[in-house]
Amino acid sequence: MSMLTPPGMGGKYRITGDKYPRMRPHRRRGRLVGVVVGCGAVLGVAGWGTVQLIDVFSGGGEASAAGSGTACSVRSGATATASPAALPRPAQITVNVFNATTRSGLAKTTADELKKRGFVIGEVGNAGKEYDKKVAGTGVLLGPASSLNTSLPVLATQLTTAERRTDAARTGTAIDLILGNGFKALTGQAQAAQALTALASPQPTATPDKHC
Repeated sequence: MSMLTPPGMGGKYRITGDKYPRMRPHRRRGRLVGVVVGCGAVLGVAGWGTVQLIDVFSGGGEASAAGSGTACSVRSGATATASPAALPRPAQITVNVFNATTRSGLAKTTADELKKRGFVIGEVGNAGKEYDKKVAGTGVLLGPASSLNTSLPVLATQLTTAERRTDAARTGTAIDLILGNGFKALTGQAQAAQALTALASPQPTATPDKHC
């Protein structure tokens, strides 16, 4: 067995036998770290790409191009509703007042009050068998089919809790106010006048205005 000192080693290492010591450190740990870092980078890129694809197919992403404006803005604007058919004035409405309760004189006092408010009074008396003592509420407003959106709403401002009915077989323009057991008095004059004004001048309704 001979002892040799490789040139350039300065005598630091002494080699004996036929096996030489490793001149470089182990690379296994460094390679492992590199593989881990590389895998992490690949997974990160793949995850980012997946998110982008999801955004594209779900519409979550925003595509913008110079000169192309596709966004729409919605603003709330007030638009007036269609004006209702011309409503008759109280002086153009004839009202028959009938008492369906057991209290006497109720039809006359109510008719007198309606006359003061500008209505034309027709018949005044007790209700017929169809309604006599059979109206549990404050009253029933009854008129021809043509009065549904004309004279009935106007008279309803004077007794807002009354039920409205129409009779297709009925002729003429007069309407009936049949007082029920729940009736105590007409709607207050100031409140009735306010309701009549609102009925004649409906407020505009707000609708969305879309601009693209």
